[in-house]
Amino acid sequence: MNRPAPLPLTTRRSAGWRADLVERFWRYLGLKLVGISAFMWLFFQGYFHTLRNPVYPVLEMPLTALDALIPFQPQALVAYLSLWLYVGIAPGLLLTLRELIVYGLWAAALCLLGLAIFYFWPTAVPPRTVDVSGYPGFAMLQGVDAAGNACPSLHVATAMFTALWVQRLMRIVHAPAAFRWANGLWFAAIAWSTVAIQQHVVLDALAGAALGAAFAFASFRWSAGVGHRQGG
Repeated sequence: MNRPAPLPLTTRRSAGWRADLVERFWRYLGLKLVGISAFMWLFFQGYFHTLRNPVYPVLEMPLTALDALIPFQPQALVAYLSLWLYVGIAPGLLLTLRELIVYGLWAAALCLLGLAIFYFWPTAVPPRTVDVSGYPGFAMLQGVDAAGNACPSLHVATAMFTALWVQRLMRIVHAPAAFRWANGLWFAAIAWSTVAIQQHVVLDALAGAALGAAFAFASFRWSAGVGHRQGG
């Protein structure tokens, strides 16, 4: 009896990427939720300490011509706050405890370098040019995330690190290109929001993007197997 011809590679990939993403999502879900939450808590301890206790004179970041062209856009606050959901996507799609540890160490190294820069070279953005008291959410933002620890923007750095890792994982599972486009647009919205709500200036965002990209590509080089199935 003749065996049926194997399905084309593109068909098998189309049938498998959904199952792969679902499996990755549910694998160690509880541990991932606890670990990501603990990571954020520890990060904010260091972040707020450097923000509220500068030991060196604080430098006000200069404005560029591009800053003058970007108006205050309060609706961008939604994209800004979405970072805290976004950063969970890449670790949420990893398969093993080793991968989670490796990813966490690289993310921690990124954040520690950012905090070290804030400690030795504290920066702040210029005072806001608009009154935000009438916009919901901005009072809370000013109390939680004051306009210090400006350059490099760790908001953009962690978003860039996440974006590049998500792109890598989407390619590994052969997800449709629409997923990679959506990921890129989400990152762009977060990066844009940091300037649009005047939490950062353009130089902060560019420096943050460079920092996040440097750590992402370094982690790819030195953690080549992370994200791939063993034997795949």
